[in-house]
Amino acid sequence: MSGFKRVLIILLSLGIVLTLAIGGGLLWVYSGAKVSTVGRGGFRNELAVPPLAKSSVDPDGTRVFDLKMQSGETEFTAGRKTPTWGFNGSYLGPTLRAERGEKVRVRVRNTLDEASTVHWHGMRLPAKMDGGPHQMVAPGTAWSPHWKIDQPAATLWYHPHPHGETEDHVQRGLAGMFILDDAKSLGLGLPDTYGVNDLPLIVQDVKFDGARFDHGHGVLQTVGFLGDRTMVNGTLDPYRVVEDELVRLRLLNASTARTYDFGFDDSRAFSLIATDGGLLEKAAPMDRIQLSPGERAEIVVRVRPGERTVLRNYPLSIGQDFYNQRFNGGDDTFDILELRASKHLRHSPALPAAFGKLDLPDGSQAARGRFFNLQVSGINGKPMSMGRIDDTITRGTTEVWTVRNTNGMPHNFHVHGVQFKVLSVNGREPEPALRGAKDTVFLPDRTTVKLAIRFDGPADPNAPYMYHCHLLYHEDQGMMGQFVVVAKGQRAGRPSAVHAHQGH
Repeated sequence: MSGFKRVLIILLSLGIVLTLAIGGGLLWVYSGAKVSTVGRGGFRNELAVPPLAKSSVDPDGTRVFDLKMQSGETEFTAGRKTPTWGFNGSYLGPTLRAERGEKVRVRVRNTLDEASTVHWHGMRLPAKMDGGPHQMVAPGTAWSPHWKIDQPAATLWYHPHPHGETEDHVQRGLAGMFILDDAKSLGLGLPDTYGVNDLPLIVQDVKFDGARFDHGHGVLQTVGFLGDRTMVNGTLDPYRVVEDELVRLRLLNASTARTYDFGFDDSRAFSLIATDGGLLEKAAPMDRIQLSPGERAEIVVRVRPGERTVLRNYPLSIGQDFYNQRFNGGDDTFDILELRASKHLRHSPALPAAFGKLDLPDGSQAARGRFFNLQVSGINGKPMSMGRIDDTITRGTTEVWTVRNTNGMPHNFHVHGVQFKVLSVNGREPEPALRGAKDTVFLPDRTTVKLAIRFDGPADPNAPYMYHCHLLYHEDQGMMGQFVVVAKGQRAGRPSAVHAHQGH
C-alpha cells in the first residue's frame, strides 16, 4: 500500500471517529437535558405552610402589614445551610390576607445590602404604589404603599421587581402570597380553612451546588434558569396530610422560567375554580392545568380515606420544536407534592353549580387596539427604557391588545394594575383555563392572543405601569415596556428617576 493511500485511510478513519464522537457527544447532551424526579424524592418532609401575616388596624380602618426584606440561612436539607433572602424570615414570606373594600398599608423595610422593590402582582392599585422598578427601596430605608382593595377575591402574590435583577432577587427567596376575600367567595361554601383544606402552594424549581443555590443558566437554555428539583413553600420532597374530602390547592408558579403542566399521578380529575384574578363563572373539570411563571390557579381535588396521590408536573404538549421541547424543560417531569388522606375524612359539601358572572370587558366597546410583538431583544423592537413611556391610555377606556410571539421560543405576557379577558388564542375561543380573569398569559412560539383590558386605575401621567415577559431572564434582558393611565385629554409626563423611599 502506498504512503498516500495509508495517509488517506488514516485521515478518513480519524474523520469517522471524530464524527462519531461529535454525534455521541450531542446525543449525550440531548439525553442529559431531560430531568425527572418521579419516584426519587420519597416525600420525606412535611409541607410548610406560610404563616398568615399579622396585621393591625389604624383608627381610620386601614389594615397595616409589616414586611422586612432580610438575608439569612435556610436548612432545606438538615445540616446544610443555604444563604437565602426572605420577608420576615430567611426564605419566602408570610401570606397577606385582606377583604374587598378594605384599605391596606404595607410597611416595607429593606435590611438587605442592596436595593430592591416589592411588586403586588395582580393587584389593582395606583401605579406609584405598584412596586415596579420605579419604586426602589434602598438598603436601610422603608416604603409604605397604601391603597383600597377594589377587586374580587383572588390569589395574588408579591415579589421584587428591580430592573435587570428581578430573576436573581426572586430566586434568592423574595416571594409570598396575597389572598383577597370578598362576601361572594366567602358565602359559596368552598374549602376555606387556611392551611387545612385550603393550601397555598408556591412552586419553584431549584438547583443546588453543594449547600448553596446554583443559579447558573445552561448554555442551551434560552428561557432562563431551569432547576433539576422542585420545592413547594420552600419544602423539598413535601407531603401533606389532609383530613377533608375536598381540598383546595392555590397553585402559584413562582419559578423564574419553567412552565408547568400540573396533574395527578393517577390522572384523577379536579375542578378548576379560579385563575389569576379570581373565580370562574363555574367550575371547570379537567385533569391538567398549565401555568407559566407568574400565573396562578385554584383547583379543588377530591380524596378518598387513606389514599395517597401525587401532584406531578408532566411534559408540555404545546407544539414546540425538538430543541425547545428538550432544552427548555418541555420534556421534564417532577413529583411536586404528595397528598396523604387520613383514614377518616370530614364531609365536604359539593361545589356550587355556578359562582356568578365575571366583571370583565368583552372588547365590543374598545376605544382602540394595540399590537405587541414579543422578542427577547425587546417588545415591538424596543428594549426597556426607564425614561420612555411606550403607551398612553385614557382612564376608563377599554382596549383590545393583540400580542404575538414568533420568536422561536416560549414567552408569556404580564400586565400590571389590571385583570384582562382573553378573547382568542390563534383566532379560536380560549380553553376553559383561560376564560377567567387573567393578568398573565402564556404564548408558545407561533401564538397570537387578543386581550380585552379595561383601565380603571387612577390617572397619573408620571407614574407608569409595566407590561413584560414574566420569564424573568427575558424581563431582565429588556423584554418590558411601560404605560401611563391619564385623564381624558391629558398627555403623558416623564417617569421620575428611580429613587429610594424613606417613609411615605
